[in-house]
Amino acid sequence: MLFRLAADAVLLLHLAFILFALCGAALTLRWPRMWRIHLPATLWAAGIELMGAICPLTYLENELRVHAGQQGYAEGFIEHYLLPLIYPAGLTPPMQYILAGVVLGVNLVLYAWLWLRRHRQR
Repeated sequence: MLFRLAADAVLLLHLAFILFALCGAALTLRWPRMWRIHLPATLWAAGIELMGAICPLTYLENELRVHAGQQGYAEGFIEHYLLPLIYPAGLTPPMQYILAGVVLGVNLVLYAWLWLRRHRQR
């Protein structure tokens, strides 16, 4: 039971990290120094997608699930949990490039907007 709860906690942490990487630039409105944490997280998330790699949190979750008597999964977090919700077919390299582009594009727009906003205030 404890391993299952830990695996579920890692799952939620993984989802929170993805949301942070995608939209965390908005947090810099409230906490201007947040970019120091957010920017590396965004680059990590985009890099994992561009390399076609599997995030270490996926391995941790799988290991915890195996210890809980559950079955792990071979693909990454996005392919296992999110793609079935978004895409009917499996993840392909072009889809990974699109996902990385979305992460980078959303954040580029948010940071550009924040930069312009701060420079107008001065």
